[in-house]
Amino acid sequence: MRIAALLLALLAVAPAYGRPNFLILFVDDLGARHVGHQGGAYDTPRINALAAESLLFSRAYIPTPTCSPSRAALLTGRHPARLRIHRHIPTSPKFGFDAKGRTDQEFHQWPNDPSRSPSRNWLPLEETTFAEALGDLGYRAAFFGKWHLGHEPYHPVAQGFDRQFGVSNFGHPGSYYPPYWKTGNPYPDASPDKYLTDRLADDVVAYLRDAPADQPFLATVFFYNVHAPHIGRRDLVEKYQARGMSDDRANLAAMVEATDQAIGRMLDALEVSGQADETVVVFLGDQGGLRYNEPLRGGKPGGTALYEGGARVPMTIRGPQIEARTETTPVLSTDVFPTLVDLAGGQLGELEPLDGITLKPLFAGPAKLPREALFLERRYEDQYAAVIQGDRKLVAYWSGKRELYDLAADPGETHDLAEAKPDEVRRLSRLLAQWRAERNLKPEGEAVSETDR
Repeated sequence: MRIAALLLALLAVAPAYGRPNFLILFVDDLGARHVGHQGGAYDTPRINALAAESLLFSRAYIPTPTCSPSRAALLTGRHPARLRIHRHIPTSPKFGFDAKGRTDQEFHQWPNDPSRSPSRNWLPLEETTFAEALGDLGYRAAFFGKWHLGHEPYHPVAQGFDRQFGVSNFGHPGSYYPPYWKTGNPYPDASPDKYLTDRLADDVVAYLRDAPADQPFLATVFFYNVHAPHIGRRDLVEKYQARGMSDDRANLAAMVEATDQAIGRMLDALEVSGQADETVVVFLGDQGGLRYNEPLRGGKPGGTALYEGGARVPMTIRGPQIEARTETTPVLSTDVFPTLVDLAGGQLGELEPLDGITLKPLFAGPAKLPREALFLERRYEDQYAAVIQGDRKLVAYWSGKRELYDLAADPGETHDLAEAKPDEVRRLSRLLAQWRAERNLKPEGEAVSETDR
């Protein structure tokens, strides 16, 4: 009965022409607790409503919670460690970039990185993005917003997307009001009071509203919000200040709500197009927030990004016959790529090696995924890796320190169990060492090897 029900549900996902449309909503620096349906203090009615209609993943993670790696992982289904995109692409002169965010240097070094690992300055063109994989299946693809995976020769239109909107060479704007960037501004003619998120939404709405019904589409929206500088839309800042929030938090809250309103406009446009029932909508954050991730520990900066406040993000998938419920199985953003290709009828074996796995077995109800553990990695500070297996989480440091947490009993990671449970620490440490060896990553404490260069 389970197999029959699953087959019927999967067949119902596809529209008349055999493949669903896809709308990907990827929000920068949106932590798991920033959205209302997961206990956030900000108003997100449209995201909440979307979640209520979706398969909601309560334990979704980013494999490397940092801007450029998180994007590369989502687009390719491969772990950033495999791609050698360990850090954000810096785009500043001190790292060899010119004033327009361009460089001929493939790698950069981070002065304080204990591993001394080079990190790529662009997503290599030979990597396969989900736009390229779906393009081979007859999809047309458009990209909107923050790219942060290389300058012009490596922009979305060189990586499988037919069109791009709102793309710059930089990881964030100088302001969310015009001029958004001093150089390379993709919206030079925006009116003085036009908030960047609203301007980006204009392009997405127009694309979705006019989408022809005779060819499936992939619309990929990478929001600049809610990345710093924290400049909220003015009317919404006043709203949250009136609630007694500090200026900084009111600006962040206003950015979150502006994103929520933009997503609402996009979903409304999808309805107007008549294709909402034939479209799979994926919503997730790209990493935890810079601040205000409580009660989860840590966040984007300062050597705490692999704690739950930095690595766990909101994630939902809505689509025809996808059961609306909460799924507690831990998943990674790398799973989005194989899921899209699987739904579109592609052959995943042709795209190996992938680090993500398809989530399609979960669409009709609870199921066991073929994965032993999740592996997180980051190369800025001493804290460099984490292993999640069931409710247990190991956090590893280059200096040799290990921490162990029970996420079911202690999601805030306040009680380190490493000393009390040394056997579990050793077991998870062995899993981490095996995972790193399979990807030719250097063992902890060793000098940089040729494979890491």
